[in-house]
Amino acid sequence: MGDWASYKPLLTALALPPVPFLVLILVGARLILPRRGLGYLVLLLGVLGIWFSNCQVTALALQDHVLKPPGPLQGAELARLEVAGKAYVQQVALARRTGRGGAVAPSVAVMALGGGREPLAPEYGVSDLTHFSAERLRYAVWLGHRTGLPIGFSGGVGWGQQGDVGASEAETAARVAQQFYGVPLRWTETRSADTRQNALLTVTMLAEQHVQEVVVVTDAFHMPRALRLFNEAAKREAGLHPDRPILKVTPAPTHYWRREGVLDWLPSVNGVTNVRVALKEALAQLMGI
Repeated sequence: MGDWASYKPLLTALALPPVPFLVLILVGARLILPRRGLGYLVLLLGVLGIWFSNCQVTALALQDHVLKPPGPLQGAELARLEVAGKAYVQQVALARRTGRGGAVAPSVAVMALGGGREPLAPEYGVSDLTHFSAERLRYAVWLGHRTGLPIGFSGGVGWGQQGDVGASEAETAARVAQQFYGVPLRWTETRSADTRQNALLTVTMLAEQHVQEVVVVTDAFHMPRALRLFNEAAKREAGLHPDRPILKVTPAPTHYWRREGVLDWLPSVNGVTNVRVALKEALAQLMGI
């Protein structure tokens, strides 16, 4: 798995826009002389493909009709977690009053998934989180404040950065959470290189600590695949340890893409970024990875 997985960033870059549409344009140009009509048609498809692969309207269509993320964590589900968090806070307070040693084991964990890191951010002089990771961490911190539940972060070094030195995503997130939010992370999973490993290593770590439920925090576009992999990992862990209950997986998506009107049909920085990550997720779901 490791040998093949190290090529994932390269293969993904070749499979995503604009590469396929540039190939179409080259093919169309070659066809113009022997088959004029077909050549112009292929050229047109390539140009339209490049245009719409840079538009937010395409990203919205992929989000709503292909990826289909679950809704935000609200209402009864959020209220249930607030009750669990209140019980946990009371247990911690009781343990402190009675002087019992050791940390109180929580039944629910809030875990943010890594979405990339900068090995060295020149303005800080240390590693930093990408905006994907930073937004996921921020929402996990918010959930921790709202519910009283302890939080953690899962992320090592991605396949495309295996040769880089420096702190892992989870170690970087722990520093950011402490310095900028004043919140210590209860869990840091530092060895995963992709979402499948996020799920396997996080579920194993939490199950060993008798956590009964994990609230998975990630971007809405990433949640369907993350949810599937975490549920698979939970079933696998239960199969290895039949004496333990299956870890409950609760989605907590963040950062949904929203409509902005006519601007959605024009190429934009958000459009090209969101289309690429949506297509990457759709491709990963299709391949079952």
